[in-house]
Amino acid sequence: EVQPHWTERFLSPDKGRGLRALRHFAVGELVFACPAYSYVLTVNERGAHCEHCFTRREDLFKCGKCKQAYYCNVDCQRGDWPMHKLECVAMCSYGENWCPSETVRLVARIIMKQVKATTERTPSERLLLLKEFEAHLDKMDSEKEEMNQTDIAALHHFYSRHISNLPDEQALTELFAQVNCNGFTIEDEELSHLGSAVFPDVALMNHSCSPNVIVTYKGTVAEVRAVKEINPGEEIFNSYIDLLYPTEDRKERLLDSYFFTCQCTECTSRSKDKAKMEIRKLNPPPETEEIRSMVRYAKNVIEEFRRLLEMCELSLEKMGAIFADTNVYMLHMMYQAMGVCLYMQDWDGAMSYGEKIVQPYSVHYPAYSLNVASMYLKLGRLYLGLEKKTQGVKALKKALAVMEVAHGKDHHYVAEVKREIEEQK
Repeated sequence: EVQPHWTERFLSPDKGRGLRALRHFAVGELVFACPAYSYVLTVNERGAHCEHCFTRREDLFKCGKCKQAYYCNVDCQRGDWPMHKLECVAMCSYGENWCPSETVRLVARIIMKQVKATTERTPSERLLLLKEFEAHLDKMDSEKEEMNQTDIAALHHFYSRHISNLPDEQALTELFAQVNCNGFTIEDEELSHLGSAVFPDVALMNHSCSPNVIVTYKGTVAEVRAVKEINPGEEIFNSYIDLLYPTEDRKERLLDSYFFTCQCTECTSRSKDKAKMEIRKLNPPPETEEIRSMVRYAKNVIEEFRRLLEMCELSLEKMGAIFADTNVYMLHMMYQAMGVCLYMQDWDGAMSYGEKIVQPYSVHYPAYSLNVASMYLKLGRLYLGLEKKTQGVKALKKALAVMEVAHGKDHHYVAEVKREIEEQK
């Protein structure tokens, strides 16, 4: 049944177009849902999720031709064929050399859909058309332009045989830029990457570092739920970035990826910056420049040594000389270390990092945050795996409290966590 739409597009002061509420929304209430205009399952999740509906299950069957794509049943396979056929033959003929990036794969699907499009608007474009997306071509630096060109070359290389009339260079440059600015990554309940997609109506929302909604995913549908009370006429804000970091850092990320300077309440008040940038009580206290250079150091380490646990431990020791354990750059490093521990199946190591991270996360992030929920979830599952039943259930319940608001009480992820809790009784 079609829900009445309780949101509208409007011109937001200083922000261009935006989305506002036409009625009151309580915390946890679904504001709207948006099916993906186009989407693609990430290569690493093949075999674990259905390519068509993203359902996670054990008993998927694979495409007989390419043996790479997996489906729930014949209906899903048929439904996916118009998109899968772009890749099925190519994967067979290129073999190991078939390696378009996920963005290229998504753009190929968008073009295919546009070629076939019969109606002016799809159900994903109730308020914003994909072709209205901002591209910000004038603001792109040479590095971004180069990446764009690489993607265009790859699109021609891997897809020109299957899409008879690819748009011209200019149109492709614009399309890739639009997708880079307006695309979404679909994530599961632990925030693991499942795929990429475009959701035009979701992209209409402006950003705030103190958002009043959260976006979650049910299969290939994006769901937007209130995480603060929203009154009629109020603008609806989503966060485009990870909100762990202090204001300067967030502003830098937003400017680099989305080409605007954030002036939300959180960026103006900087209310959390002090806690986020906690410094050790030293005598004499560290100079501002010393702190700045340590932040630069942390950022470089974050970039270069994502994968190496040793590096994480050493840098935690070094940064720990000045930064408190609750400092967000320490937390980021611990999060990376936790990821490496999980990768190496060092469950105890992962657990001890998770324990250090989860409390400060609850302080630094907004009241309802997927980052906090996923950390409690990972920690809870680790505890249960390590036979720590009481702690496990406690952590899962904390995750559940956020998920019921962010994902909605009837989401299958919520049901799954409830079942995990029940099993421990």
